[in-house]
Amino acid sequence: MLVSYKWLSEYLDLSKISAKELSDQMSLTGIEVEGVEVPEDGLKKIVVGEVKECVPHPNSDHLSICQVDIGEEELSQIVCGAPNVKEGIKVIVALPGSRITGNQKIKKGKMRGEVSNGMICSLQELGYSDNVIPKAYSDGIYYMPEDAVNGDDVFSYLDMDDHIIELSITPNRADALSMRGVAYEVGAIYRQTPKFNDEPLKEDTSETAADYISVEATDKEDTPAYQIRVIKDVKIAESPLWLQTRLMNEGIRPINNVVDITNYILLLFGQPLHAFDYDKLASKAILVRRGKTGEEIVTLDGETRKVSEENIVITNGQVPVALAGVMGGANSEITDETTTVALESALFNSLSVRRTSKEFNLRSESSSRFEKGINHATIGEAGDVAAAMIAKLAGGTVVSGKAIGSEVTLEEVIVSVTISRINEYLGTKMDQTTVSEIFDTLGFDYVLDQEKYTVTVPPRRWDIKIEADLIEEVARIYGYDNLPSTLPKGETVAGSLTSGQLLVRKIKSLLEGCGASEAISYALTTEEKSRQFMMRESQTTSLQWPMSEERSVLRMNLISGLLDDVAYNVARKNNNIALYEVGRVFYQDNDPKKELPYEENHLGIVLSGNSKVKDWQTKETPVDFYTVKGMLEELFDSVGILNKISYEATKENQDLHPGRTALVKLNDTVIGFIGQVHPTVAKEYEIPETYAAELNLQAIIAEENDALVYQQISKFPAVSRDIALLVDESVTSQELVGTISRNAGKFLQSVHLFDVYQGENIAEGKKSMAYSLTFVNAEATLVDEEINQSMEKVEKALVEQFAVTIR
Repeated sequence: MLVSYKWLSEYLDLSKISAKELSDQMSLTGIEVEGVEVPEDGLKKIVVGEVKECVPHPNSDHLSICQVDIGEEELSQIVCGAPNVKEGIKVIVALPGSRITGNQKIKKGKMRGEVSNGMICSLQELGYSDNVIPKAYSDGIYYMPEDAVNGDDVFSYLDMDDHIIELSITPNRADALSMRGVAYEVGAIYRQTPKFNDEPLKEDTSETAADYISVEATDKEDTPAYQIRVIKDVKIAESPLWLQTRLMNEGIRPINNVVDITNYILLLFGQPLHAFDYDKLASKAILVRRGKTGEEIVTLDGETRKVSEENIVITNGQVPVALAGVMGGANSEITDETTTVALESALFNSLSVRRTSKEFNLRSESSSRFEKGINHATIGEAGDVAAAMIAKLAGGTVVSGKAIGSEVTLEEVIVSVTISRINEYLGTKMDQTTVSEIFDTLGFDYVLDQEKYTVTVPPRRWDIKIEADLIEEVARIYGYDNLPSTLPKGETVAGSLTSGQLLVRKIKSLLEGCGASEAISYALTTEEKSRQFMMRESQTTSLQWPMSEERSVLRMNLISGLLDDVAYNVARKNNNIALYEVGRVFYQDNDPKKELPYEENHLGIVLSGNSKVKDWQTKETPVDFYTVKGMLEELFDSVGILNKISYEATKENQDLHPGRTALVKLNDTVIGFIGQVHPTVAKEYEIPETYAAELNLQAIIAEENDALVYQQISKFPAVSRDIALLVDESVTSQELVGTISRNAGKFLQSVHLFDVYQGENIAEGKKSMAYSLTFVNAEATLVDEEINQSMEKVEKALVEQFAVTIR
C-alpha cells in the first residue's frame, strides 16, 4: 500500500510530524514501512513552459522547433521530437544544467543544426513508469494545466514534492489498505481523530434508480451486498490534474474522470467500485449469479475468458458483463460516448474472488481487497461519495435512491478484557486511565465495570474478535518499545545432534576424504528431469504458480541436479569432477487424502573425468564404475553395514547404461543404484562419460549399526591359499565370494580377488578368476590339515553350485 503524506495531511494535523518520523512510529506500532520515497529526489531545474510557436524542423521529418516561454524576458528555443507537441500548450521543460531521471544531465546543444536550449519532457523522463502514465501521453509529452505559471517548478503541480510511504500490509490488517484506515491508525498513534472532507451527495428526486434498473443477486452467500447508483448526463473527460497525480503516485494509471473516481474511492475507502455504461448494458436488469459452462466474456484487458460455475459473474440478465470483484467486461466499459453511468458497490465472497483471480491470472487492486476483506459499514457510503464526485467532476446528475439486490446486516462485535489480564499478558503496570485513553484514541466504544472493559469493535476493524486481539491493540498503541523486557527463567539444556545428524556428518566427511565436493542443487526442476533416475514410482508435485518452467516441479532424484552441475563445470573447462549432495526428494502417492508429498533424504554422487591426473611417474586414470563402487564400500564399511550390502546388475533404468549399472541392496531391499549415465542422457546434458550413484539415506540411518568390536592382533601367523577357477562369465564375483565365505569355516579372515582373465586359452563364454583366501586362528597355529579341509569344502561347493573347473 502506497500512502501519500500530503493526502494523509488532509485528514490529520501532521504539520509537526515529518514523513520519516511518521514512518518510524508506524513501524513501531505494528505496520511495517518498506520505505519513504520523494518523487522529485534527483531532479532539478524542471519548470513549466508554454509553447508560443511550433514549426517543423527544416532538416528532419519528425522534429519540431518550439519557441517556449519559461517565465523569462525572452523565449527559449527548444527542439522537440514528441508527436503531440503543438502551439498553445503548457509543457514540462528541463532547462540547461537540469537533471532528469537516471541522473542524466541536460545541456544546451544543437539538433540537426538548430540550437536547443534544454528539453521538453515526457512523464517517463521524470521517473514515472509506463504503466501509470495516461495513454494519451504515453508516447509523447505531458500537457500541464492552463493555469500553471510559466517558469514555476513542476514538482508541486505534479505532487512530486510529496512523500510516498510504502506499507507492508499483513493479511490481518487489510483495514490499512485504504487511506481512511491509515488515517485512523496514524490518528491513534498521535492521539488525533481524523476528519474527512467527503463530497456531499445531492440527488435528483424527480427520478429514482429503480426507474432505470433492477438488481437481483441469486445467492446471498456469493453476494452479501450489491447496490447500483445511477448518474445521468455525465460528460467523460480527463480528470483534473490533482486526481491524476494522486493516482499516479499511488501506482494507478488515470483513464478518465469516471473510472479515476472509482479508483480514488478504492484507495480512500478500500471499497472496490465498478462503473458500467448504462446504455451498453442493453437491459434494465442486473443479475448476479454463477457462471454457466460455455459462457464467455471479453474483459477490459481485451482477453476472452471462459467462465464456469466456479466464477461469480455480473450479467445484464442474459450475458456476463463483468467478473465479480476481479475485472469488468469490455462490452460495458466507460468510453467517451458514455452519458449515463451505473455505479456498482458490492461485497463478494472472498474465496470465490480469489479462485477466479487465480484461475484467470488476474490480480487487481479490487480482487486483492475482496480477498482480504473490506469494511461492511462503508459499502453504501463509498458508492455515495463516488456518485457525488462523478456529479461534480463529470457534470452529471445523481438519480435518487439505489437499486439494491442484497444488503449485509452489520452485527456488533463485543469483546471483553480486564486490566489485570492486559498487565498479565504484557508484563506492564498500566492503570485504568492509560487503558481508557488507548481505547478512546483507537475510536473503540466501551463500557467499564470496575476493571472490566466491554468493548464494541467498530466495523472498520474486522480483524478484532477475541480478547488477545484487544490486548494486542493496547500493546501497539502503548508502544512495543515501552513494554518491559525480562530474561527467560529456568534451566537450559545443552543441544546435541541426533544420531542421524551425526551419521550424515560422518558420511560427508568420508566422501570429502575420497575427493568429492559437496554440491547444493535446486529442489525445483523441470518435469522431465524430475522423472529421470527415479528409484520408485511416483506422481509429480507441481507448483501452481512457478517462477519459471525450469523450476516448476519438485525433484524426485538428486542426480539430474548434479548433472547440471557437471555440465556447468565442463562448460568452463573443469573436467575432473567429483560431487556429492545430501538432500530431499519428493514423492507423491495417488492418495487423495494426502495433499503434501512424502519427503525422503537421499545421497547422490557423480564422478566424471580422471581420478588420477598424469604426471612424470603416473598415468592418468579415468573414473569408472568401480571408482564409485569403491567410495560406496568405504561409506558402508564406515557406517558398519558393509556385510549387509549386495549388488545386483540391472537393465531396467533407462537413464543408465544397461551393461554398467547395478542396484544397491541392504538386506535384500533396494536402497539405491550405481552406474554409468546413459550416453544419450549424457549427450542431452552436454557432458562426457559420467558415473553416478544415489542412495536412500534414511534407510541407511534407520539400519542398526554393527557394534564396533576391538580385537587383539593375533599372536599366531596367518595362512594364505590361492584358488583359480574357470567359470561361466555370467557368474558374478559376489556369488563366488558368498559361497567361499559360507564354506571356508570359522578361521577364514578375508577373500581377495587378485586376477580376472578372458581371452587366449580360455574357452568362449568362460572367465578365469583367482582368489586369495587368508586364514587366521587367534588361539593356535593353523596346520595344513585344517587349511586343506577348508579348501576342499570350498572347492566342492563351487563345483556343485557353479560347475567351476579348478585350475
